[in-house]
Amino acid sequence: MASQSRFGINEWLVDEQYERYLHDPGSVDRTWREFFASAVPVIGRQARNGATTRHDSTDESAMKAVRVAALIEAYRVRGHLVADTDPLTTGQVVAHPELDITEFGLRDDDLPREFVVDGFAGQAAMSLRNVLSSLQEFYCRSVGAEYMHIQSSQERRWVQQRIESPQPRQDVAEQLQILYRLGAAEAFETFLQTKYVGHKRYSLEGGESAIVLLDALLLRSIRQGVREAVIGMAHRGRLNVLANTIGKSYAEIFHEFEDAVDIRSVQGSGDVKYHLGAEGTYRALDGGTIAVSVVANPSHLEIVGPVAQGVVRAKQESAAVGGEAFPVLPIVVHGDAAFAGQGVVSETLNMSQLPGYRTGGTVHIVINNQVGFTTSPASGRSSTYATDVARSVEAPIFHVNGDDPEAVVRVARLAFDYRQTFHKDVIVDLICYRRHGHSEVDDPSITQPAMYDRIDVRASVRKLYAEALVRRGDIGERQVEGALRDYQGHLERAFLETRALSVPHSPKPVNPVDAQNAAAPQVATAITEATARHIIASQTGTPGGFTVHARVLPQLQRRTTMLDAGTIDWATAETLSIGSLLLDGVPVRLAGQDSRRGTFGQRHAVLIDRRTGAEHTPLSSLGSQAASFAPYDSMLSELAALAFEYGYSLARPEALVLWEAQFGDFVNGAQTVIDEYISSSEQKWGQRSGVTLLLPHGLEGQGPDHSSGRIERFLQLCAQGNMTVAMPSLPGNYFHLLRQQALSEHRRPLVVFTPKSMLRSKAATSELTELTTGVFRPVIPDETADTARIRRVLVCSGKVFYDLDAYRRGADLSDAAIVRLERFYPFPEEDLGAELARFPAEAEVRWVQEEPANQGAWSFVGPYVQRLVSRPVACISRPQAPAPAVGSARRHSGEQKDLVMSAFR
Repeated sequence: MASQSRFGINEWLVDEQYERYLHDPGSVDRTWREFFASAVPVIGRQARNGATTRHDSTDESAMKAVRVAALIEAYRVRGHLVADTDPLTTGQVVAHPELDITEFGLRDDDLPREFVVDGFAGQAAMSLRNVLSSLQEFYCRSVGAEYMHIQSSQERRWVQQRIESPQPRQDVAEQLQILYRLGAAEAFETFLQTKYVGHKRYSLEGGESAIVLLDALLLRSIRQGVREAVIGMAHRGRLNVLANTIGKSYAEIFHEFEDAVDIRSVQGSGDVKYHLGAEGTYRALDGGTIAVSVVANPSHLEIVGPVAQGVVRAKQESAAVGGEAFPVLPIVVHGDAAFAGQGVVSETLNMSQLPGYRTGGTVHIVINNQVGFTTSPASGRSSTYATDVARSVEAPIFHVNGDDPEAVVRVARLAFDYRQTFHKDVIVDLICYRRHGHSEVDDPSITQPAMYDRIDVRASVRKLYAEALVRRGDIGERQVEGALRDYQGHLERAFLETRALSVPHSPKPVNPVDAQNAAAPQVATAITEATARHIIASQTGTPGGFTVHARVLPQLQRRTTMLDAGTIDWATAETLSIGSLLLDGVPVRLAGQDSRRGTFGQRHAVLIDRRTGAEHTPLSSLGSQAASFAPYDSMLSELAALAFEYGYSLARPEALVLWEAQFGDFVNGAQTVIDEYISSSEQKWGQRSGVTLLLPHGLEGQGPDHSSGRIERFLQLCAQGNMTVAMPSLPGNYFHLLRQQALSEHRRPLVVFTPKSMLRSKAATSELTELTTGVFRPVIPDETADTARIRRVLVCSGKVFYDLDAYRRGADLSDAAIVRLERFYPFPEEDLGAELARFPAEAEVRWVQEEPANQGAWSFVGPYVQRLVSRPVACISRPQAPAPAVGSARRHSGEQKDLVMSAFR
């Protein structure tokens, strides 16, 4: 093509500029506008017309000006590829062919010539030599910037203007502060290495500039009036951050190394020291302060990211009344291998601009050690950079050499300012290295010998920076050594104080609750009839001119009649529960896939105007004194979505936080959150959450992936009163369960196995009096049975009760009682024992469940029931199976019929 001789291998760049010009002429520089408006043919036009549109009448000077503009654009797009960002290969960067001037039709004899550059580097015109010098200074030194993938021209120009401007050097005071902080980070690690040989600590050595980076972010935050910063990070460098950023005392950290922490303390039975969270106050030298915290995390690396986002969202909503929308800064610190390798990173990035999850932009810091545990990048990712996944949300990415701490500070300020300006995520890729193995006791030279040969002979960033400052004459040698000695003295004194304390005897383990199965104390959960009618009135009281969908309006109208008819269904009971909590001043957040409408078309928490698409949330119209109701449709995720809600529940304990799975089966996509946070966080970290999981459950012929919320997995995790697991069979009991969860002072997670077909079952309804009186009933007795005639007692939970009851009625069986277990854990021994005691001692007791024998509640419930009746208890269920249900609806129906009949044989 003719244009290839003009632009060579960079024809793509000209075509990209032309596409932008066609969309918005103002989004490209003046040189490009004039070029495209002229008769000069470009690839884009030739591609559309198949031939050059006009004879090339532009003189060589104008053409070369366009080539210079293309060269500038190429550096903006590709310059990061030749930036000097790797401390292990400093000065060894290989030139990129697309940045060679000859590829733009320029020659060495063009270097002294002046060209119009349209404001580049603040100039109207520059020599090609100066253009190249400026491009290399802006894009090829210690910082490599990726931002041209951002679609917004406003954002691109904002970043561009700041990169393409002269960078003032830090003054001596700033340089000394950087040096001191590098010394603090280094001395902390070397001190631990010396005093606690062989201990795992996941050292920051090689990446000490991360402390300087965090300093710069927090100092900027203080000056901009940000109220608080929340840090989520894995274990690499965590102890250093706790000591040098959060302000956790050295003595406290040394106590943890001495294993002298009382396990009866707030941390329960505890966790390893590099998983613990902390709160503190970061103090600037000028007296400014900001609250800062690190979120507790497990070893599952990136899962802490969405948890931290949930914490921040909750804090922002609590603090934003009448103030700034995003007053809390989220900072998430990643490892390079995990950022590229773990899918939860992509899920969390996807949240960043969604209505239910926005936190006003997160500063992501990748501590890029250039290696995983032992896995090299070539085996760990398919992308050029570990950070490439962030391009999906058009986040700018700044790669910075960790051995240039002044560049690190500049990038930190740039990242913070971008976040504050555009309220979007931004990535700082701190390219550094890991001086030791993954956990100090590992020998990394076995798998990365060449890399660790270079690391072994490389001086620390503190030493390199100190030498550079002395060499430049910025500071003297005495100032360098004085700062380091001062910090080492602090550490030594704290260490001696710790060793002087006696190590306490290991106490007997204690449970967080007094009794293994102690349930939270009952609270008053009934409401008045007037409250119920006020809430129901909101369901049809739409704004003037609002058109409710014709299929939805009858459902809302039926809710009004249900109160008097005594046929309150599940959706109405839930509406009354949430509405009454709002009137009690309890905020409610509901999130999940399709949760605003409801997977089964039952909820309609948000109405959509049939004609205009406008939204109306009925429960938000209960009056000015009502608390906020926030129903959200989540993205198609379980892992990050549930982690977010868990984090949110931590920071807003006064709210009812509901997360709903589309089907209960899909909760296994969030198993990490359940195992590492929901079930065990109180035991590990003393961290209490009241998050509530709503998991649609029931075998109804919809196949193995739409039948089971995996009751057995949750019950396997139940111990020490750590959570509540329930499967109510009546709307009224569900109503009281949710209110009990929200109003109880004892916060623990709640897992509710919710109905599907029962949502519209006429048998599964409640009277209004069930809501205006009483409380949640963990056991529902069989009040229809003549106890003296009973020969068989069936104990069950959930939907199967209605199948059993229908069969009993149809067969006119008067010698069988059916008792409903509504709460699995804490197991209601006293209530169930009292109910079973009403029946003759010789009556046979059976447990009935729809699930296969190796699934469902049987393995958990069976020992309890057998102990209560002091004799063997049979289990009526489907046979053991690897899948929860069969795929054939006909086969399911036959199995269900056989199961029900066998319960009475």
